[in-house]
Amino acid sequence: MKIWCVEDDAGIRDIEVYTLRTTGFEAEGFADGGAFRQALRREKPDLVLLDVMLPGEDGVALLKFLKNNADTRELPVIMATARGMEYDKIQSLDLGADDYLVKPFGMMEMVSRVRAVLRRCKPAPSRKLLRADGLTVDTEEHTVTADGERIVLTLKEFELLRLFLSHPGIAFTRDRLFSDIWGDSYMGQSRTVDMHIRTLRQKLGRCGERIETVRGVGYRWEVPK
Repeated sequence: MKIWCVEDDAGIRDIEVYTLRTTGFEAEGFADGGAFRQALRREKPDLVLLDVMLPGEDGVALLKFLKNNADTRELPVIMATARGMEYDKIQSLDLGADDYLVKPFGMMEMVSRVRAVLRRCKPAPSRKLLRADGLTVDTEEHTVTADGERIVLTLKEFELLRLFLSHPGIAFTRDRLFSDIWGDSYMGQSRTVDMHIRTLRQKLGRCGERIETVRGVGYRWEVPK
């Protein structure tokens, strides 16, 4: 994770950067808003530790800039405010800051706040959707729709379909399908695979035609030429 520290006091800035680096982060320091803005044109950090009292453009103005810019709106920001400056804390939080530190603060408190904000701001994992020819499989919700209509599958039918759509065009032997879906400990026969393929094809309607029988091998999800 890359943390940027915007602090005009060189002594404070150096120890912030040093502490972050020794605790596993990549860190870089900037003395003012101009240097910080210039660096933003090249890349974007994972979090910004931003001092309110800066020469020239102050931290509150930089925070407004970040939150009004589509490219940096979601960038986590921790503001560093002077003791007793209650208005700075309230204004920063109202403008979208994720947390604040009151100077003078301990370096381990800073690291703890950085880690906490990064955990809170971690983006939610995107939903895993598999799509093919009007068919949509939501692997998180375990739902299947074909041309917008919901299809109810058994667990094994769902697992078969997910396997096929995850590896389109790949031929699976019956033994491989049986092992992957039912497991080696299941006491059954490979004929079980044929029965489930048949019911899966029926439930999928026209999409079921994409489950191709590979003579002498098994089955695969057909990829259109």
